[in-house]
Amino acid sequence: MKKMIFSGLFLLILAGNLSAQGSKEEDEEEKKGFKKENLFTGGSISLAFYNNTFGVGGSPVFGYSATNWLDLGLVVNYNYTSYRDYNNVFNDKLRQTNYGGGAFLRLYPVRFIFLQAQLEHNFLREKFIPATGDVISRYKNEANSTLLGGGYTSGRYGRGGAPFYYLSVLFDVSGDVNSPYTDNYGRSIPIIRGGIQVPLFQGQQGRGR
Repeated sequence: MKKMIFSGLFLLILAGNLSAQGSKEEDEEEKKGFKKENLFTGGSISLAFYNNTFGVGGSPVFGYSATNWLDLGLVVNYNYTSYRDYNNVFNDKLRQTNYGGGAFLRLYPVRFIFLQAQLEHNFLREKFIPATGDVISRYKNEANSTLLGGGYTSGRYGRGGAPFYYLSVLFDVSGDVNSPYTDNYGRSIPIIRGGIQVPLFQGQQGRGR
């Protein structure tokens, strides 16, 4: 938990420092304050696999483009993960579903590359299925996650630009053994997500220029 908090604070401070160092020309041209044409929506589908682990999920998002190179947003997610212990002669299975949400930031050093940090809290439901045919066990749990990684986009052209597609790879660095993004040995697994980001009110923005 402490590791997740410190990681998140570090990333937020870094983003704030980078924002403060933005170009003076951009600051002079842009009026301060909230602008609805900087809002965006969209979402992604995810795929995770590692050894005997498979996962799939969906994550709708809603966010705001703070600058031409920084996006902030909220995310809601749902994931399904399946584990199978081939190393055990009994071949036991574990099925896990989770839902939750959190916040993220994306930094775009160039318009087709981004770095991402995402903090999440998830509610987990697990079902343990013994291969021996014994009684199925069910569990409930909660977990925090700190996802770090990056990705490639079809092109982000500043605030209020055209919709674009993206592909990302994230890893959970929180160290929480209950995380839905770890395998049954507690190891972080790669999370591959593909999605679309759609700026809102870009029609109004276009007419205002």
